[in-house]
Amino acid sequence: MVSVEFLITSLVVVLIPGTGVLYTVSTGLFLGSRATVWASLGCTFGIVPSMLASITGLAIILHTSAIAFQVVKYAGVAYLLYLAWSMWRSSSALSLSEEKEPMSMVSVAVKGCLMNVLNPKLTIFFMAFLPQFVPAQATSPTSNMLLLGSIFMAMTFVVFLIYGALAALVRDHVINSERLTVGLQKLFAGSFAALGLKLALSDRSN
Repeated sequence: MVSVEFLITSLVVVLIPGTGVLYTVSTGLFLGSRATVWASLGCTFGIVPSMLASITGLAIILHTSAIAFQVVKYAGVAYLLYLAWSMWRSSSALSLSEEKEPMSMVSVAVKGCLMNVLNPKLTIFFMAFLPQFVPAQATSPTSNMLLLGSIFMAMTFVVFLIYGALAALVRDHVINSERLTVGLQKLFAGSFAALGLKLALSDRSN
């Protein structure tokens, strides 16, 4: 039985802007609504390794092993900084009539997926979050956590789609302003860099 408390808490967690939301919104603004679907899929499927790791107990390794945590963490930091650098370097005015190098939709999804896969904090989050909503009398806690994790993923996908769709709606207004386009690209680049720095300064306990 899925509790109302779990659904409400999950919705609040998913709605809080993070790397996934930032990536999906930037994709909607600069690549359009179709790319948003792929970005949302990528970010959502990037949750799977963390969810499975927490359920199978691998999260405990990340939580107790400083080396394992640091390796995954700095791989994630490097990737976020790479995204920031790429976006900053390619900052330029956009136009609907311009066909710049079309980005593969698979590439859009893979980028979103990697952002979550390379975030060790996500694994630890699931380890702390899911067990709280498993009934004490549950005959199969593992099955319960898989169900809760799947619901969390579905909510994530829907919320990311909404964020991306809203961004795509204002895309026409954004790309018609050269100053706004360049400014937003640099803002997103700076935001990815800031998130990378935040991850670099984090430890296993926060």
